[in-house]
Amino acid sequence: MDIRPFLYNSPLTGLALMLISTISFSLMNAGIRDVTQELEPMVVVFFRNSFGLLVLSPFFIKNGLKIFCTRQLRLHWLRAGLNILAMAFFYVGLSLTPLAEATALAFTAPLFSVLLAVIFLKEQAGVARALAICVGFAGALLIIRPGLGVINPGSVWVVISAFIWGGTIITIKLLARKDNSMTITAYMALLIAIMSLPIAIMFWQTPTTTQYLYLLFIAVTGTLGQVTLAEALSRAEAHIVMPLDFMRLIWTTILGYLIFNEAPNIFFLVGAAMIFGSVVYLTRQSKK
Repeated sequence: MDIRPFLYNSPLTGLALMLISTISFSLMNAGIRDVTQELEPMVVVFFRNSFGLLVLSPFFIKNGLKIFCTRQLRLHWLRAGLNILAMAFFYVGLSLTPLAEATALAFTAPLFSVLLAVIFLKEQAGVARALAICVGFAGALLIIRPGLGVINPGSVWVVISAFIWGGTIITIKLLARKDNSMTITAYMALLIAIMSLPIAIMFWQTPTTTQYLYLLFIAVTGTLGQVTLAEALSRAEAHIVMPLDFMRLIWTTILGYLIFNEAPNIFFLVGAAMIFGSVVYLTRQSKK
């Protein structure tokens, strides 16, 4: 009996891929947190995307130019521009913010996407979804704790990044109405690599050999995280695999403690639970 078709479409396979994705993204963020202490974040953004494009080159060769067929070129450029802005703010914020805290605040992006969908796509929020959004943002405020001492500017950059990424999610939804995931991925990799170069030149620092290895590590883990996430969502429903995304908080908390000696406090733990709980609830509601 051939069990390969079963394994391909099994939710367990989707969960396993999602777990790999969380580990990959956590390692990528740890690498970014480390290398941005010495390199300008915008230079890291450029190499993350350029090396990521090289990692994806076999994908382009295999599928040929047909994957670039689209009638939504302007929307692809918009998505790329938003993506670069989100990455730039996140990398700057991550250079100034504890690893786990930045990861938790980045989880507010789906909350922003729901708000933007209500405004621009005329989606219905409902009382329960509105309450979930409020709980999530309350969790973010608990982590940042405005009014209780000096606010970490890095946390503010991460929240701005999450807001922009929320707009990116909406753009991807619009693109997905006419283009398949391969076309969206191809344009993302190509256009972001092109657009990030002139920005990087403004802040240019030539990396050392060790830093080049770090940048390659960031590109490989980031690309692996994107690919496994897409595969996980293709093999299992979002409401099944997305709750496992919580593992990113666990991995980054462990890495932050082991590598950067960053110990989480009770405000972070409660705030992170509020944010992720609201995101999981909204994910499950979108299934209905």
